[in-house]
Amino acid sequence: MIPTVQQLVDAVLAETQTPHTLFLAFGHYVAEVRSNHAPLIETLRSYYRDFLTEPATPQAVIHAVEATPLEPVALAAQGLDFAAKQPDPGKTKIKEEFLDLPDGRLVRKRLTGLLFAFGAGRHLALGPCLQNDNQIVNFINNRFIEYCLDGGSLLFHAAGVARHGQGLALAGFSGMGKSTLALHIMRRGTQFVSNDRLMVKGGEPYDDPATGISMFGVAKMPRINPGTILNNPDLTSVMTEEEREEFESLPLDELWSLEHKYDAFIDECFGPGKFILASAMSGLVLLNWKRDGGPLKIAQIDLASRDDLMPAFMKPAGLFYGPGKETPYTMEAYRDLLARCPVYELSGGVDFDAAADWCASLIK
Repeated sequence: MIPTVQQLVDAVLAETQTPHTLFLAFGHYVAEVRSNHAPLIETLRSYYRDFLTEPATPQAVIHAVEATPLEPVALAAQGLDFAAKQPDPGKTKIKEEFLDLPDGRLVRKRLTGLLFAFGAGRHLALGPCLQNDNQIVNFINNRFIEYCLDGGSLLFHAAGVARHGQGLALAGFSGMGKSTLALHIMRRGTQFVSNDRLMVKGGEPYDDPATGISMFGVAKMPRINPGTILNNPDLTSVMTEEEREEFESLPLDELWSLEHKYDAFIDECFGPGKFILASAMSGLVLLNWKRDGGPLKIAQIDLASRDDLMPAFMKPAGLFYGPGKETPYTMEAYRDLLARCPVYELSGGVDFDAAADWCASLIK
């Protein structure tokens, strides 16, 4: 007989005490994180330092249980037959597998052995959590994303910045530099809303009076490459002087193609209180530029005639959104939501400073 998420999670928690706790506030959403492993909670406390809150009634209780990874044969012996999640377009490696149960879903990370269970009001990460704390951060954040999507938001593949109650969403195809642009705009005295995901919705207290929509960010620090750090003085603290000298010696093409990533903590780079997670959304900026593309070009566009740009910001809910749920992932749904929102295309050549000056001028 196939077990349920509720049965599986309750069985784990019946054998494991989770006395170490952490409360996080993402706007009016509160998550309680519980673990059997104090070092994990302290690591998460440091990472989420901008979002710590006093104990309160949570929307979700998330258990992160440090344990030896469950081997696939042990899972199969329990009747848990996982299916591989096919790689995203352009990629070949299978990283995850999943199993839908009557009341939720299990997701297993093949490389790390971490097992995630969610559904029926349960949220569990089981395995080597501390060693893979970035995956625990993603799991916590995905619970908030699910909450927002359940509330009617659409998911955007975009970064976000804000100032004086106005916000800009920044999107572009992979490698266009939306995170890099967001951090350049931060040098102009703005606030940070999100690095890679935005949930956008109308009918919220933050709604821009002109566009009628709000955007909500994810509590994930920007993961940036060495080239971004070297070209932004406010990011100096992210790498050591020795690393800086090493990367400065590389040819430009090699530097920008590196896969090496750093976490840029917003408070360390730009000061406390700059990561806010929620703002009115006053515009959408789409990066469609290229290196050596000539002068930067900026134009307001009509999405009704630009099907080619829609995939730059549309984002499906993904594997960590509960099975059986649906979000309106259609061009029409996104266009309807953005009906009153100005959309701008940045084309021509890459020019982060000029683009940042112009973007900052939109949210004076």
